[in-house]
Amino acid sequence: MSRIHKAVWNETKDYVYITLGLLLYTFGWAVFLLPYQIVTGGVTGIAAIIFYATKIPISYSYFLINFALLIVGLKILGWKFMVKTVYAILALSVFLWAAQRIMTQPDGTLTQVLGPGQAFMSLVIGCMLTGTSLAIVFLSNGSTGGTDIIAACVNKYRNLSLGTVLILVDLLIIGSCLFIPEFGEPLQRTHKVVFGLCTMVIENYMLDRVFNARRQSVQFMIFSRKYMEIADAIGTQMDHGVTILDGHGWYTGNEVKVLCILARKNESQPIFRLIKMIDPNAFVSQSAVIGVFGEGFDPIKVKVPKKVQQTSGESSPKTPPVKDS
Repeated sequence: MSRIHKAVWNETKDYVYITLGLLLYTFGWAVFLLPYQIVTGGVTGIAAIIFYATKIPISYSYFLINFALLIVGLKILGWKFMVKTVYAILALSVFLWAAQRIMTQPDGTLTQVLGPGQAFMSLVIGCMLTGTSLAIVFLSNGSTGGTDIIAACVNKYRNLSLGTVLILVDLLIIGSCLFIPEFGEPLQRTHKVVFGLCTMVIENYMLDRVFNARRQSVQFMIFSRKYMEIADAIGTQMDHGVTILDGHGWYTGNEVKVLCILARKNESQPIFRLIKMIDPNAFVSQSAVIGVFGEGFDPIKVKVPKKVQQTSGESSPKTPPVKDS
């Protein structure tokens, strides 16, 4: 597969996963959260608050708020990210509009699938679906817009999890329910805020859980007499880097070669398959690592103070060129 075909395939795959994630998000929101007047964070939460208070469909306010945020995030995130975000915003607006119409009964009320009095159970199910769907969209290099744009901007420059950033923003949105008279008496508004805090915790927990599980890395230590064949297969077939370490057996006293590989967790099965095909008797150790940063993995998102950069640049001596003898 050529580079152009591979790039087109990767882009197509991203849009397919983004669409599936948006459909899952719409299902969780329209079926489990909206009928029970549950308040959540994000622009969807703001649109829901507007709908509860004014009966304006959430698709309208969701689109308008996101349009304003897109202009703000354009310079930071770039056109490639923003194109997918625009697609996600337009698609989700249409999905929410269609889903709200489907769930609306002839008398104007929304159908409560789990029945009356099941607000908390509906909250748990809905937020698990929406949190998972957000992770799917983020892993496909997309965004549902809104506060996700803010989180993506922060995540681009800081090593903060997406869930942590969203929690801070969602606190402000959910807390606004205390000042909206349409939600009833102060005690009823407090209930809305408590339920909103529950949605925030469950949704962001699922987001971080799914997001980090997909990005989890592992380390392989491979002991085999056919180490050259295994290294060549992993390097050529999987386009993966391999490090060869020198080892010394304590009991036998023999010199051995050890292959060290850092890979994504979802690459484990293909690596094991190649090892077994080449040397079924190979000794393999696999361990989980907290994080892998550098080329091919996650970037190091730590800023170095300018003073330190200038000091290190001035103090580091220049190495004179070495001439061949």
